[in-house]
This record gives sequence, C-alpha cells and structure tokens, in this order.
Amino acid sequence: QVQLVESGGGSVQSGGSLRLSCATSGLSTSRSCMGWFRQAPGKERWAVVLIDTDGSTTYADSVRGRFTISKDESKNTLYLQMNSLKPEDTAMYYCAAKELCWYPAWNYWGQGAQVTVSS
Repeated sequence: QVQLVESGGGSVQSGGSLRLSCATSGLSTSRSCMGWFRQAPGKERWAVVLIDTDGSTTYADSVRGRFTISKDESKNTLYLQMNSLKPEDTAMYYCAAKELCWYPAWNYWGQGAQVTVSS
C-alpha cells in the first residue's frame, strides 16, 4: 500500500523559509515522478514543481528561484525548500506521485500540509 505523508508546514512571516517533507512508503522515489502541489481556499489545486525519475525538474513561474525540490532516495523522502515566502504562497501543500511524468493522472496523494505566510 502506497502512503505519502507530508510534514513541516506552519506559519511564517513574509520573507521567511519553510521546508516541507513527504515521507513515502510502498513506492520508490527514484522510480516515480514526484510533485508538489498547492491549493488555496476557493481555488484549484495546481502543480508547484515536478521532479522526474532522471532528476529533471519543472517549476511554476511564480516559485522559480525561491523554491527547491529535492529527494533523498535512500529515505524515499521528497522535500520542498521554500525561501523568500510571500503571503500569496499561503495554501495547503500536497505531495503526489505517479509512475511516469507524462501520465495524465496522479495516482497517489498525501494528506496535505498547511503553509501560512503573513505580511
């Protein structure tokens, strides 16, 4: 059974930093397409950043240069380092996984971690 569990969310002031973790079980982060998504209240969920099995990454324009995705394959854990946070980054953040990045649907989701950035 595949499980994804996020941690590391919290409240921070504008300009601050947070690091989210996504501990996985039942899958291999080295052989899965992984991603971080976020959803603000009343808005749709969208992809913040993806990382493919070859390590290539795709960032949303709004976070490029501020957020960094990484993974520790020995721990099967995905990370999202978020720097220079802005109030508009406030959202529930989810990690997700699927077999291949070109597959349309994401098979597995975590429960989410709340990030709140105050001005």
